[in-house]
Amino acid sequence: MPDQSYDIAVIGGGIVGLSTALHATRLFPRLGLLLVEKESAVARHQSGHNSGVIHSGIYYQPGSLKARLCVEGAAAMVAFCREHNLPHQICGKLIVAAASNEIPRLEALYARGQSNGLSGLKVLNQEQIRDIEPHAGGVRGLHVPSTGITDYAAVCEKYAELITKQGGTIRTSTEVRKIVPANTTVLETTAGAFQARYIINCAGLQSDRLSRQARQEPTVTIVPFRGEYYDLTPAKRAFVRGLIYPVPDPRFPFLGVHLTRRINGSVDAGPNAVLAFKREGYRRSDFNLFDTLRLFSWPGFWRMAAQHWRFGAAEFYRSFNKAAFVRAVQKLLPEITSSDLVSNGSGVRAQALARDGMLVDDFQFVGSANMLHVCNVPSPAATASLPIGREVVRMAKESFALK
Repeated sequence: MPDQSYDIAVIGGGIVGLSTALHATRLFPRLGLLLVEKESAVARHQSGHNSGVIHSGIYYQPGSLKARLCVEGAAAMVAFCREHNLPHQICGKLIVAAASNEIPRLEALYARGQSNGLSGLKVLNQEQIRDIEPHAGGVRGLHVPSTGITDYAAVCEKYAELITKQGGTIRTSTEVRKIVPANTTVLETTAGAFQARYIINCAGLQSDRLSRQARQEPTVTIVPFRGEYYDLTPAKRAFVRGLIYPVPDPRFPFLGVHLTRRINGSVDAGPNAVLAFKREGYRRSDFNLFDTLRLFSWPGFWRMAAQHWRFGAAEFYRSFNKAAFVRAVQKLLPEITSSDLVSNGSGVRAQALARDGMLVDDFQFVGSANMLHVCNVPSPAATASLPIGREVVRMAKESFALK
């Protein structure tokens, strides 16, 4: 028999799961809510291993859910940080065209940003670039003044605090081992069995597996991409005032090697985006046979590999060759040398991959019976976490007929 019963159970203590639980406790204060997280604390994976950027929404297809929720979410995140006295700064972003052939893509970004409702965008010549980032390279720039930075681990801790104050229950060190679907679903976990009328799956890197356990075969599989970072040495941190990014390749959901000032004053350089051979593989040596075989057995993986093998090979080469990484940084900051960069860990991104080999670009949610599965919430999920959580709860309300 289950140890405890709840009305709603949220699986996953990352920023999306926490935001979902936060909105659920606000909207349905009389319903018992449980959030389970397999790690010993919240925000131990993607939410605690990201760059801390409050994205503006300039990159995303106008009209897409990502674009709408990012623009709204950025404003909501800044307001939340102000309300709760969390560290944040609106430092602005400079997107740099390193060569003339990148200028059309830069101008397309400018048009996209305007379509998404961003204000203050400005295309810059070389002299104007130096006014904003004196050490930056490039032949043309795009200034995005609304971009900011924060500490998303601190944001998650505040979400968790508010959930508890509003009557929700958070259980860490509680890994879901089995889902037994029924009118009232049972979650069998490492900390006992819990019964819930409704389940919301926000498990990130493990979301597709939990979906299968719940007898809902997903149309995507999660591919883990490891992002590897360097730090600028303290002597060179002053070379970056805010954020300096390259013009991204629209074929890929990655922004390329960039420079990010962190809220603690350090400056990140990176990431490489390399395939990880373990769902939570933060080191190059991390390997899990089951994870790898499941990935290779997904038909979309080989279609993706056939289409993008050159990109993948270049990322792996840069991962093992620091000189290649330095050359990528020098396109943005020409004065940087190898001795100015110190290796500084990595993060793992959960990227949904469809059967046809396409990397799923937008947020994706799938409902089934008394369950709702959050299948794909890539960047800017942290920025947009407040409206994403609201949308998930809205969908749950409609699917489950909650009152």
